[in-house]
Amino acid sequence: MPIPSICWLAAFIVLVLVEAATVGLVSLWFALGALAGLLTSFWVDNIWVQLGVFLAVSLVTLLVIRPLARRYITPRQVATNADRAVGAEGVVTQAIDNLKSSGQVTVQGSVWTARAQGDVFIPVGATVKVLRIEGVKLIVSPVAEAVSK
Repeated sequence: MPIPSICWLAAFIVLVLVEAATVGLVSLWFALGALAGLLTSFWVDNIWVQLGVFLAVSLVTLLVIRPLARRYITPRQVATNADRAVGAEGVVTQAIDNLKSSGQVTVQGSVWTARAQGDVFIPVGATVKVLRIEGVKLIVSPVAEAVSK
């Protein structure tokens, strides 16, 4: 076996081992290029042609196959309905007191544990607006009640 073929084989093995160790689609494309360089070395003695084949195959597989592989390997985001609560208004069903770590609100028919934005006490029956979700708690602020005449 000629020396360039041994070098391509060694490069292929090292790159496959690196890919197996990282499992991040890092060196797979270059391993395929090294395999193409190895196969080319059996028929072409010119190292520059082998290197050109290596670079071309690596680039093509990186640009064409990688996006497709990423689509199937990357876990999909599961959408939840919890995000719909942000910006919605709700009614306090248990007084919200951050100092006592207590409080519940009903938003869109669901009961949530709630904390007030800042250190304000919000009594039962008050209308609040959901600012954000932190873990399983809603962060809310009281809504200024419109004064009717």
